[in-house]
Amino acid sequence: MHKRTAAIIGVAGALLAASAFLYSGGLGGPPEKKDRPKGPDLPKPFATPSVVKHPKVVGWPEGKKPTAPPGFEVTLFAGGLDSPRWIYVLPDGDVLVVESRTEKKDARSANRITLFRDGDGDGKPEKKTVFLAGLNQPHGMLLLGETFYVANTDAVLRFPYKAGQTKIEGKGQKVMDLPAGGHNNHWTRNLLAAPDGKKVYVSVGSATNVDEEGIDAKDKRRAAILELEPEGGKWRVFASGLRNPCGMDWALGTNTLWTVVNERDELGDDLVPDFFTSVKDGGFYGWPYSYFGRHEDPRQKGKRPDLVAKAIVPDMAVGSHTASLGLVFYRDKAFPERYRGGAFIGQRGSWNRSEFAGYRVAFVPFSDGKPAGKLEDFLTGFIKNDSEVYGRPVGVAVAKDGALLVADDSDNRVWRVAAVKK
Repeated sequence: MHKRTAAIIGVAGALLAASAFLYSGGLGGPPEKKDRPKGPDLPKPFATPSVVKHPKVVGWPEGKKPTAPPGFEVTLFAGGLDSPRWIYVLPDGDVLVVESRTEKKDARSANRITLFRDGDGDGKPEKKTVFLAGLNQPHGMLLLGETFYVANTDAVLRFPYKAGQTKIEGKGQKVMDLPAGGHNNHWTRNLLAAPDGKKVYVSVGSATNVDEEGIDAKDKRRAAILELEPEGGKWRVFASGLRNPCGMDWALGTNTLWTVVNERDELGDDLVPDFFTSVKDGGFYGWPYSYFGRHEDPRQKGKRPDLVAKAIVPDMAVGSHTASLGLVFYRDKAFPERYRGGAFIGQRGSWNRSEFAGYRVAFVPFSDGKPAGKLEDFLTGFIKNDSEVYGRPVGVAVAKDGALLVADDSDNRVWRVAAVKK
């Protein structure tokens, strides 16, 4: 082939790949097109090499902080923590922060929950105390009446709780066992109560990247959202085929559960998109046999065509390798109207991409219980350069005063984003 002809073909191929990426929601959500049952067009597997590119976390220098849109102010809510991963706000406004991490020889998990109390409402907590310690890689938290639930990596526990309490003693009572640990950072287990408080939803990640080992297939609790009856401990699989569902919440004015899912690795820069989706009871979302609907994973080719055929196409792609984990719908009125009812997504950031992706809190506007626009930046500035980042945002929660709290687990801080009062 003539060199010039080859060059032209190469450029055309690159343009087609780029357009496919944009179409897939790489810079927003997938377009609405009802005649596409297999999901959006995506690049072919291995169109680009699988790249390992872990960021060097350098921390936030004095006087520097993340960037929010005009009309918002970013301040430090809490610092000096040990891998603050998740946030839960109690009805009285006390803020609970899980300090938990992947266990390593040189970095053991703090395994505790820390309470912050801002008594005068100025956005700066005056009280900090250990709320609950001696846990096992805790993550999700939930208060139902006078019972406080914690999701360790290996079990859901419950403890008695009274309003205003600043410390919980004891080991708690086990409600259900969970499969411990998981692939990469898939040890996290999240909790969400049903709107009527009668059921609890538990998210469990996979033990593998794409289960070539056949490990996850042996435990139906993996890569799934479970529905638990907290009083009796009875549970069932609510939805499956979700590689690492983490953040969960209910769209405002509906009984529709939504989640963000951290998708599989090692298929190239722009595969596979993490996604944000409504969750159907009994729904199967593809993992590990297919992705984004019926796109069959070559590493599982031909193994379960029956499951590939029934795989549900997610509602919105939120970028490949973004590690989309945090999720909260905005229920307050402190933010401008366009943010009310919308979803904030904490994207911890990539390691399997040649250029960084994620490292931000993104926002999805909602209307009538559905996304009403593309994914957009909300809290950015975490990336310093091509190899370094200041921090990595994960858990997001709305404080009692309507401010958005963001856990930066890599630089051990919690940021507070508040609308500037006019």
